[in-house]
Amino acid sequence: MRDAAAAQPPVSLNPAQLEAVHHLGGPCLVLAGAGSGKTRVIVHKIARLLKAGLEPPQIAAITFTNKAAAEMRERAKALVGPRAARDLAISTFHSLGVRMLRTDGTRLGLKPNFSILDSDDVLGVLRDAGGSSDNAQVRRWQWAISLWKNQGLNADAVEAAAADDDERIAARVMRRFEERLAAFQAVDFDDLIGLPLKLLQSDDEARARWQAQFQHILVDEYQDTNAVQYELLKALVGPRGVFTAVGDDDQSIYGWRGATIDNLRRLPEEYPRLKLIALEQNYRSTGHILRAANAVIANNPKIFEKKLWSEFGDGDVVRVIDCDSEEHEAERAVARIQGLRAAGGAVKLSDFAVLYRANHQARVFEQKLRAAQLPYKVSGGQSYFDRAEIKDLCAWLRLLVNPDDDPAFLRAITTPKRGIGHQTLGALGEFASKWKISLFQALFSPTLAGALKGKAIDALQEFGREVNALEHRARHTTGAEDAKALLLGWLKDIGYEQHLHDGEDSEKLATARWSNVLDFVDWIGRRCGGEITAEGGGTFESERHSVLEVAQTISVIISLADRADEQDVVTLSTLHAAKGLEWPHVILVGVNEGLLPFRSGGDDKDAELTPERIEEERRLMYVGITRARTTLVVSTLRRRKKGRDTVIGVPSRFIKEMKLDEAVVKEDPRERLRKLRAELAARTGSVPNPAG
Repeated sequence: MRDAAAAQPPVSLNPAQLEAVHHLGGPCLVLAGAGSGKTRVIVHKIARLLKAGLEPPQIAAITFTNKAAAEMRERAKALVGPRAARDLAISTFHSLGVRMLRTDGTRLGLKPNFSILDSDDVLGVLRDAGGSSDNAQVRRWQWAISLWKNQGLNADAVEAAAADDDERIAARVMRRFEERLAAFQAVDFDDLIGLPLKLLQSDDEARARWQAQFQHILVDEYQDTNAVQYELLKALVGPRGVFTAVGDDDQSIYGWRGATIDNLRRLPEEYPRLKLIALEQNYRSTGHILRAANAVIANNPKIFEKKLWSEFGDGDVVRVIDCDSEEHEAERAVARIQGLRAAGGAVKLSDFAVLYRANHQARVFEQKLRAAQLPYKVSGGQSYFDRAEIKDLCAWLRLLVNPDDDPAFLRAITTPKRGIGHQTLGALGEFASKWKISLFQALFSPTLAGALKGKAIDALQEFGREVNALEHRARHTTGAEDAKALLLGWLKDIGYEQHLHDGEDSEKLATARWSNVLDFVDWIGRRCGGEITAEGGGTFESERHSVLEVAQTISVIISLADRADEQDVVTLSTLHAAKGLEWPHVILVGVNEGLLPFRSGGDDKDAELTPERIEEERRLMYVGITRARTTLVVSTLRRRKKGRDTVIGVPSRFIKEMKLDEAVVKEDPRERLRKLRAELAARTGSVPNPAG
């Protein structure tokens, strides 16, 4: 029985939002401008679909991050009730792919407990496949293969169309890489989209079942989809073509990782009945900010017309300031944060964001914030799950799920060390390769004695028995407290805490790493207990899971997780990482030619900036502007560092495109300081310093 809350009609929606919510009978594209309430539209449309008679499992809402999916589920819970929200298929594209492959992967030759390789594991397999120890070369192969997969290309197609020897070599490496994945019963992150698409295209029965399962699919951030995700959506909706795509062509900024704005162009061509609804009312920013954003993005060719507006009034003007250098720019940013906080009102550090184009720009801001004793966080820095101690534990968990996961096997058997050396593992690898079995299968082969000595075999088999015992207990352990007890007992048995202390010269660093481990154990325990944390710190209850079931999804969670940090700190972030977020006060820095728009080859190489590249960089500027709610400062550099040299800074073309008041743009910061001192003197009765 559906929750009573599901029968409640949508409220507090503007006319365009209501139109999007009530269009149920065919394909719909909701052109959702920045800050226009797209998530509200999605969750209210879910409620409308439930009222129209669909059951929760028949509705799929797909987005790009676990954080966004958790927020969507939390907001759906508030609107339709916890029971209905629990059964909705709200997930990322990749989590949906995992679900499809866990259900039907055997039809493609996968075992139900296949492994999902993370980026480091992929690099290891590629080194072997390409016979190269050159990490830079291996990473180039990794990027190329990922882009090819996101375009739906296999090794044969790439090799046939190769433009040069480098591409031909990369195509051959890709072929050997795929052969190894098949042997390991493993997939990489891109396969989580490509293989489900292959399933739907090649298997009539599976395609019909999945199309019947999802009666309405809603896709958030549609402009970020790549070619394979577009085809997967088409295959899932089938000839009925009932879906809601929510996106914004002005915020398409991920072309470098395969996303294509062409997916928006294709929709009206392939779905003639497509209903287009533009959400133009902005609920985030003031008028001055929106006018600057509209003016910039107007220079891009339009797929669909829209123009943001707000009822918040003009607000503060957008200011552009010139800074002498990167250090001066960082000092100005810190001074602005301190000044606004000192001015009174409930202004928190978390109200501020410093946004930049490239990661290397963060360093000087970190230095100045530390000097001012202002806490901060770097968005897009090292992920919690990238830490070595977390990767160690994840290798064990992956091995429990799939004993044929050779990369996980090698990490687990050597962490902590147990007296099994490289020669033993090398001999084991040769034996496994000869008989075409996994390393774990080789442990208990009756003919292994012909390749290894008895003492080595005993050590290997003891490890195998530990893995089997832990797998059995993990399969039958559910609930938060029991899960944590199991994991902490296992960590004690293998001596992992001592392993961390033995490997670090600093006691403080070893203790911090162990604290990360305890945090990870607690995180797994909460998931086993059915507790999911949503954005903003709230929690909601889902079904309980065993430790093994949580481990089955660990790779997807790791790859997509964006751990929310609700502390009162300043945010430093790249523009890419800032997408989807907002702050009352934004400082957009380094807005110079060569940085934004970004030129990897230097300031004087216009040939590198194709019209398509300039358009995407302009969209990035638009994203940065529209992150601001109340105030926006844009800073440029008179001189900036380029490698070891200092070069003249040229303001970005995007500043002129903002069409700001010239007096605001050209105001000298020293003159501004003199004005502020005079104002302060007038208030306090003191005499201002005439020297300024």
